[in-house]
Amino acid sequence: MKQLKLGLYLITGDYPELSRGHLDIARAALEGGADAIQIREKEAGTQQLLQTALEMRNLLDNNGSECLFIVNDTVDVAVAAKADGVHVGQNDLDPRETRSLCGPAMLVGVSASNIREAEKAEQEGADYIGLGPIFETPSKADAAPPIGLEGLRLIRRAVRIPIVAIGGINHDNAESVLEAGADGVAVISAVTMAADMEESVRGLRRLVDSYGKGRKR
Repeated sequence: MKQLKLGLYLITGDYPELSRGHLDIARAALEGGADAIQIREKEAGTQQLLQTALEMRNLLDNNGSECLFIVNDTVDVAVAAKADGVHVGQNDLDPRETRSLCGPAMLVGVSASNIREAEKAEQEGADYIGLGPIFETPSKADAAPPIGLEGLRLIRRAVRIPIVAIGGINHDNAESVLEAGADGVAVISAVTMAADMEESVRGLRRLVDSYGKGRKR
C-alpha cells in the first residue's frame, strides 16, 4: 500500500463541452502536483469505465508518480485496473464488504455528510472519509445540505481517520477548510472549469503545502 497522502485530491470527469476528459484532467493534476486522483464516472458502462481506468493507470505508471489512483464506486474496476483504492458512497457496499472484495492492500474511502455517517465509516474500517459538501457545490445536483466549517470542526473532533473535505472548495476558501481540520481538500470545478487547469492545480498545491497537508496523518 502506498503512503496515504491526501492533501490535494482531484476528482476527474468527462466534460465534452469543454473538450476535457478524465485523462486531460489527470495530466494537469499530475503536472500540478496532486496527491490523489479519483476517477468518477456515473454515465459510462462498466467496460468503458474500465478502459478509461486502465488508461489512467498507464498514465500514472509512465509518469513515475507516487500519486494515488482511486476509482469511485466500482470495486471490480478498481481491482482490474490495479488502482490504489476505491471510494464508496452511503448507498454502496460498506467498508468491510468492500475490503473483502478488493483485498487488504487497497485503500477504502467512504463518503459522509454528517457525524453519524463519519463515525460509522471509521468503525467499519474506512481508511479515510470524503466529507461534505462543505459549501454549496455546482458539481453534484443531489448533494446533501452543506455542513459548513463548523460541521467540519465537529466531525474532526469525532473521528481519528483522515478527512478529505469536498464540496464547493476553491482557491478562495481552501485555506479556511484546512484551518478547520481537514487533512486534505478534494476539488472538481475549481480545476476542471479553470482556463489553465495545471496552473489551478499548482495554486492549490501551494495552499496545501503551506499547511503541511501533503503527508501521512
